[in-house]
Amino acid sequence: MKATRKIIEIDEALCNGCGDCVSSCHEGAIQIVDGKAKLVADRYCDGLGACLGECPTGALKIVEREAEAFDEAAVAAHLQGIASRQAAPAAPAAHQCPGAQVKQITPQPAPQCPSARIKQFTPAVGAGQDAAPTPSALSTWPIQIRLVPPTAPFLEDAHLLVAADCVPAAAPNFHRDFLQGRVLMMGCPKFDDAGPYVQKFSQLFASATVRRVTVAVMQVPCCQGLPAIVRKGMELAGKTVPGETVILSLQGEVLERREWQD
Repeated sequence: MKATRKIIEIDEALCNGCGDCVSSCHEGAIQIVDGKAKLVADRYCDGLGACLGECPTGALKIVEREAEAFDEAAVAAHLQGIASRQAAPAAPAAHQCPGAQVKQITPQPAPQCPSARIKQFTPAVGAGQDAAPTPSALSTWPIQIRLVPPTAPFLEDAHLLVAADCVPAAAPNFHRDFLQGRVLMMGCPKFDDAGPYVQKFSQLFASATVRRVTVAVMQVPCCQGLPAIVRKGMELAGKTVPGETVILSLQGEVLERREWQD
């Protein structure tokens, strides 16, 4: 049944897809779709505007218009559906995508054969042809936030590195400077739905005792929602884990290291 009431309105021209509003909406009424915040359904929005103060661009406002009545029962079912999808057990091994299988990897030393180095690696600009390549520090698989099971054994007592997808492309020494001794999870807060991300981290922090978290993001606005997503998941799990946010320039320079405050 429709009635004139207060409800959120999103200006897509102003929205940068940061996902902060998604994290602050406890009803799951907002999702990021094609890089923009969208109202999932009128009945999920209570019109109270808890998301307004989280928007860095002013893309959200409360308006009065004809809309479906707010439905608490529908919201509860909607949130349960999100949680159920995130908690769904993995498919049996025989039917599981090989790329999603949990693995622990022993980082390999750099190859010693000069010809192998030249064949398999492109030297950095200005480096000699015989420059030794940096060995991979990747020690776990999968690495995409959506694919890492929240109960993966390698998460226990881990130093978790949550990196925006663009960070490894910008940071020339990503493996050496960021990945050594850490468990990597990667994702994009602009193009992926922040709701499932929050649920994933909530389940992860509830299941594993994580030692520390580093969130590495680019300086662009659309990256800035990732630390909030991780911390929202931590909050929902009732956990407090020390951590920091590292902000990189487009050339891969560390612009800021911001230690989290409790």
